Order: sequence, then structure tokens, then C-alpha cells
Amino acid sequence: MKPTGTDVAGLIARSSPAIRRRDAETLTALMQEVSGREPTTWGTIIGFGHCHYRYPTGTEGEMGLLGFAPRKAATTIYLVDGVEKYADDLAPLGPHTTGVGCLYIKDLEQIDLDVLRGILTRSLAWAEAGGSEGMRLTLLG
Repeated sequence: MKPTGTDVAGLIARSSPAIRRRDAETLTALMQEVSGREPTTWGTIIGFGHCHYRYPTGTEGEMGLLGFAPRKAATTIYLVDGVEKYADDLAPLGPHTTGVGCLYIKDLEQIDLDVLRGILTRSLAWAEAGGSEGMRLTLLG
């Protein structure tokens, strides 16, 4: 995947329902604060930073260091290092569901933003350190 460069504000404005727009504005500010990077679009994903990844299998590509997508059913927050390592943080986070590398949140106002900030900060640090043997990352921006 590559950055598409479409208008971030426009992507947020087109998101529905209204709660996704509200949450997208909050997450944009939070991820910008945590990453120190400007938001860019990757299709329907809003990403912060940019890296090349490579798995031992040879699979490779590009992605944002932090990112989220305001989907209709829930906001998807992408964690490049997966969610498993954050198991202790997920109980106090608030209502959510997970996938292998995603947090799904229906209402950010029910989430402990300090807990989320901690998860995002640690995920970003892992990525900026180059990942691990299971996934090598090279920072591009």
C-alpha cells in the first residue's frame, strides 16, 4: 500500500455515522501528538509516518507507523506490532474488540485515552526501533 495523498479533512468529513467523524478528529490529534508526524491518507486509512516492512517469508510492502480508519461499524486502529502484546492494557482500555493487528472501537468517548496513548506510544517505539525478527521495518518518513 502507498500513501494516496487525498485530503485528510475530506476523508473525515465523508465518514459516517457522525460519531466516526468525531472520533476521527480526536484520533488524528492524538496520533499526531504521539508520532510528531502529519496525517496522510492511505486510501481510506489515515496514517502517521511511513515504513517499509519485510517478513522472513519475503512478503513486503509499505504502511503507516500508526494509523486508523473511520469505518461505518467501528473505528479501526492499526498496530504494526499486533495487539497480543498489549493484553494487560486492553482490560482497562474500555469497550473494544480486536483482530490480530487491529483495535475496533465504536465510541472513543468510552475509551481511556491515556491507556490508548500508552499503547500507541509503545507501538510506535517498536516500529521506530526497526521491528523484530518476525517483521523488519525501515522508516521512510
